[in-house]
Amino acid sequence: MGALLVSQSEPVASTDALRIPAEAMQHYLPGGHPALPLPHVTPDVVLHLFTHCSITEPILVPAVAEPLLVMVLAGSAIVEERAAGGEWAQTEVRVGDFFLTSTMQPYEMRWQTRDGDSFEVMHLYLAPTLIDHAARDLGLQQAGPVSFVDLSGGHDDWVRMLLEQLRAELTGSRTPSQLLVHSLAQALAIHLVRTYRAPLPAGRRSNALQAYKLRRVIDLMNQHLAQDFSLAKLAQAAQLSEYHFSRLFKRATGLSPSHYFIRLRIARARQLLLETERSVIDIGLEVGYSSPSHFSQVFRREVGVTPSAYRDPGRD
Repeated sequence: MGALLVSQSEPVASTDALRIPAEAMQHYLPGGHPALPLPHVTPDVVLHLFTHCSITEPILVPAVAEPLLVMVLAGSAIVEERAAGGEWAQTEVRVGDFFLTSTMQPYEMRWQTRDGDSFEVMHLYLAPTLIDHAARDLGLQQAGPVSFVDLSGGHDDWVRMLLEQLRAELTGSRTPSQLLVHSLAQALAIHLVRTYRAPLPAGRRSNALQAYKLRRVIDLMNQHLAQDFSLAKLAQAAQLSEYHFSRLFKRATGLSPSHYFIRLRIARARQLLLETERSVIDIGLEVGYSSPSHFSQVFRREVGVTPSAYRDPGRD
């Protein structure tokens, strides 16, 4: 079940406009009433709680970079989903059922509540870095952008338990423990990668960069985010020619080395924007962008909003 929902009555300029960061979700939920006044945002997760009434007119669900989990907390509903122009698929959901969404394409949804006029759900986004660390810990060659199967109305005791523990920690009366939140989120990421990772295309399973070389190269990238990208240095670390390194790296991760490097830079920038009060200019410099306008342009292309709007979703 998607989050970040946009009414079809609103003008949409392009698909790029439908890539919205998780933190901005509450601004795009027509007809829903947040159960919490503000989103719970940590470096590892974004959590929102919502109470929904029936939605009979289709709504457009934008794509986001983070994997999304939605679990039903109370009530039940008939949920319908479809790709643009496709056939509707119907799922009946009740307490404990969950949706897993990992897509870069927008899609449509509508739902009808059962046995009452509303139902409660929690939306949880996991930071891409958690998924990346989980894949690397499990020794997977696909240490880059892991994708998941889309699941509607699933039931998994581990997922339910971990989501409930995260909700309790983030919404309880005590100050949340960042260490506990991180541990629960990491455990959830590992379970999702083990259980629901989408299979790789056949062409990316063979002749990919070996896992130990991939880890070495990614560590080197992270250590030099403020410096210019150097394909030669990375290829040397992998003990390969630049041509063969680029080809094998893309087979392992799905991205070129330069694009992967940009993703790492932006992931670090997102973390700094949420965790610190440093200026956008300083953060851009730390991740290698001396020009604020260039940093903003790249950030918007990768995330969907400017760095300032990402830090404060009410802007722009």
